[in-house]
Amino acid sequence: MDTLLTVAHVRSSTVSELTVRIDPHVHSTASYDANAPVELVLEQAAEIGLDAVVVTDHDVIHESLRAAELAPLYGLVGIPGVEVSTAHGHLLAIGVEEMPPRRAPLDETVAWIHDRGGVAIVPHPFQRSRHGVKRRYLDDCDPVDAVEVYNSWLFTGYKNRRARRFADAKGYPGVAASDAHSVPLVGRAYTEITIDGATRADLDAALILDAIRDGETAIRGRRTPIPVSARHYAIGAARTSGYYAKVGALRSGRVAKTSALLGGKAAKTSAHLGGKAAKTSALLGGKYALTGARALYHLSPLSR
Repeated sequence: MDTLLTVAHVRSSTVSELTVRIDPHVHSTASYDANAPVELVLEQAAEIGLDAVVVTDHDVIHESLRAAELAPLYGLVGIPGVEVSTAHGHLLAIGVEEMPPRRAPLDETVAWIHDRGGVAIVPHPFQRSRHGVKRRYLDDCDPVDAVEVYNSWLFTGYKNRRARRFADAKGYPGVAASDAHSVPLVGRAYTEITIDGATRADLDAALILDAIRDGETAIRGRRTPIPVSARHYAIGAARTSGYYAKVGALRSGRVAKTSALLGGKAAKTSAHLGGKAAKTSALLGGKYALTGARALYHLSPLSR
C-alpha cells in the first residue's frame, strides 16, 4: 500500500485544482551507475500515469535536455535537471538548462540555480554513503526550495523519517522521488502537486516549479525492494573500489614511468660524463706521455 504524507495547504473546494504527478529524481544511461535510456524512462512515466519526470544524471545534463525535448511526444511536461556534486554533497538542480559548476560550495550552487530560475532540492540528505548533505551545511546554507523526504532507495526508512522531521522543523516543502536507476523503478515514489486555478492546457514546467516552491506537495511512495537496493549498493561499492584501484594503478604507472625516465636520464648523463672524463684522461695522458718523451730525448745522447 502506498504511503501518503500530505504537506499541501488546506484549500477551498470551490477553487478549481489541477493535480500533477511528477518523479523529480531519475537517472538515465548518462549516469555511471544507471542503465535506463531516456526514451524508455519517458515511456514508463507515461504508462504509469505520471505527468512529468526529471532526468537528473550525475554531473552531466545532455540526456536530461534531450529527455525534456522529447517529453511532449509522450504526453509529458519536459523539465530538465541534474544531480550536481557540490563541495558538501549532492544537490538536485531542477529546471536549469546548463550544467552548474561542480564541487562549488553548497550555498553558491543554490544561488547559481536560483539565478537561472531553477529549483534547488536536497536529495537523500544526511546519508554519507550516498553523498547526502550533512545537516550543519544545510543549517548554514541559503534556503533551498525543497527537501527530498521520501527516497525509495532505502533499507529501513530511518533517513526518510529524519529528512521529514528536518523539513518540517525548517519549513521546507517535502518531495518524494524514485531515484530510479533502471526503467521498472521509475515512479516507485513520486510527488503529487496541486495547482490552484489551472487547467491541463495551462500546465508547463514553470507552473510545476512554482508549486514546489510554494509547498503544494503530497508524498507518495513505496520502498524499492531490498534485494534490488542491496544489489545496487553492492554494484556501486564495487564500481567505487574499481575506480580507486584504477586510479591507484594509473598513479603507480606514472610514478614507475617517471622513475624509469629519470633513471635512464641519469644513466645517460653518467655515461656522457664518463665518456667525457675518459676522453679528458686520454688527452691528458697523451699530453703527459709526449712531454715525458721529449724530456727523455733531451737527456739522450742522440739529442746532441
